[in-house]
Amino acid sequence: MRSAWIRWSALSLLATTVPACAPPGPGGAPADGLRDVEVRVTLPEGLSDGPVDGRLVVVLSNRDDGEPRFHASTGAEAVPMYGIDVEGWAPGTEAALTDTVFGFPAGRLGALPPGTYRAQAILNRYETFTRSDGYTVKLPPDRGEGQQWNRKPGNLLSAPTEVTVGDGAVSIALELADEIPAVADFAEQETDWVKYVRIRSDRLSEFWGTDVFLAAWVLLPAGFDEHPEARYPLAVFHGHFPSSFSHIRTEPPDTTAPCVYSARFDLDCYNRIQQEEQYGLFQQWSGPDFPRMLVAEIQHPTPYYDDSYAVNSENNGPYGDAIQYELIPAIEERFRGIGEGWARFTYGGSTGGWEAMAVQVFYPDEYNGAFIACPDPIDFRAYTVVDLYEDRNAYYLDAPFKRTPRPGHRDYLGHVSATLEEMNHYELVLGSHSRSGQQWDIWEAVYSPVGDDGYPRRIWDKVTGEIDPEVAAYWRENYDLMHIVRRDWATLGPRLRGKLNIYVGEMDNYYLNNAVYLAEDFLASTTDPPFEGDIGYGARDEHCWNGDPTQPNAISRLRYISMFADRIARRAAATAPGGADVSSWRY
Repeated sequence: MRSAWIRWSALSLLATTVPACAPPGPGGAPADGLRDVEVRVTLPEGLSDGPVDGRLVVVLSNRDDGEPRFHASTGAEAVPMYGIDVEGWAPGTEAALTDTVFGFPAGRLGALPPGTYRAQAILNRYETFTRSDGYTVKLPPDRGEGQQWNRKPGNLLSAPTEVTVGDGAVSIALELADEIPAVADFAEQETDWVKYVRIRSDRLSEFWGTDVFLAAWVLLPAGFDEHPEARYPLAVFHGHFPSSFSHIRTEPPDTTAPCVYSARFDLDCYNRIQQEEQYGLFQQWSGPDFPRMLVAEIQHPTPYYDDSYAVNSENNGPYGDAIQYELIPAIEERFRGIGEGWARFTYGGSTGGWEAMAVQVFYPDEYNGAFIACPDPIDFRAYTVVDLYEDRNAYYLDAPFKRTPRPGHRDYLGHVSATLEEMNHYELVLGSHSRSGQQWDIWEAVYSPVGDDGYPRRIWDKVTGEIDPEVAAYWRENYDLMHIVRRDWATLGPRLRGKLNIYVGEMDNYYLNNAVYLAEDFLASTTDPPFEGDIGYGARDEHCWNGDPTQPNAISRLRYISMFADRIARRAAATAPGGADVSSWRY
């Protein structure tokens, strides 16, 4: 199996084709060759100021609920979608997707099953960045939406159009007609309790060759204005891009709001449940006995993803240092933070769980504890279900006579809804060069060295799954958190003693528990110095169990602050150095 590339010289298009041995798509796609199917998309005059670069994605959905761009997924409900790169696409011209264009889940466009579809095209627009490392790259900048390709302001889209695909040749014509509008100013969401901080990062602006900003939502403690002499510990909440500080609500739940069903948790009226928890937290937070501290939920999107993973990276730039030495001091200065490592803590789940552990490991003296829930793989011997150092192929078990696909997503009973190959092929439709803005690509963008073309080197061939051992070795030495912890425990261990607290469900949907088992093997047995942290598992719990055995995921995920605040306050007071302020914030 191999990846082939076709250059569309007239339109400067780069189209990925699926390997010739790929199976036909579902629903009766042709088995003997490809059907002659073509999608032509027009960029009309006046919709852009000039030629544009980006990823043109066409979604063909058999659903009638909402727009096709919102139907893209990797699960059982996945609908056909196809993508090509466009460079210098001039207004008034067409871009063509032909029968060999790579798609998911229906293979190539020519293998699209017969039927009636609603088609929609969307252009994820790229900007050109001239970085300080000498590379020039084209990437989709975040525009305040948190790197969502189907919601990004400035992206161009067509109206959904009904089309019929039969057994013969098919030509589909779409026209980009609308531009997604800008998001509202985040500062307008400030309240008496929640403030918004935004700074220009000198480090990141220098790296990217343009202004780059970091921001945060900051939750103020009760009595902040009444106690001007108080200085506070800081808890940094890591996770995906937050468009608001959604964990607290100062008003009682709106019982008149229409109920919204949560398919993830199989709960009706989950929106009301969330409001009840948010209001409950506010009642705790504003009450007389709750620990007083600052909580900051940070915004650090990159051109590759909705957050940077909070570490320095060859491809993303020095986000770790920018957050640690620019954003956090700005927060602590403005809101009277204590500003010392013994009074800083971090927590988060999933991506935020990995980040919480990473910043504690990479900046061990800058934090006094990390609460790490359902973390992304913290040991790359269990990169979900792949051993990056021993396995040869990420998509299939290594075997001489059979091809057993590796699972990518399961439920608590072990039922698999997507394979690793499917999840990665979905990303390949959305973007080449690790530009999909999705999970597997951001791991490459963060962990990989820069390739000769200025984009991240692939950890594995995106089409075939063949692992690159040279890239894997780079990952191990620089971002495999448990390898780093084991390698450096003699010097790192004393600085991490009692600071790492890891929680994960034993049926995590993405198999993230596997890496935690490997972490426990070392941490629970090491004695010089001892670990003295906490590791917990939720029986039959899915993603993202965070350490509360008394509540289901649907509830515990809404209680991070109330779960960890008391532990943070007690550890800060117990481990503060002599002469430190352990009283002004304890009122």
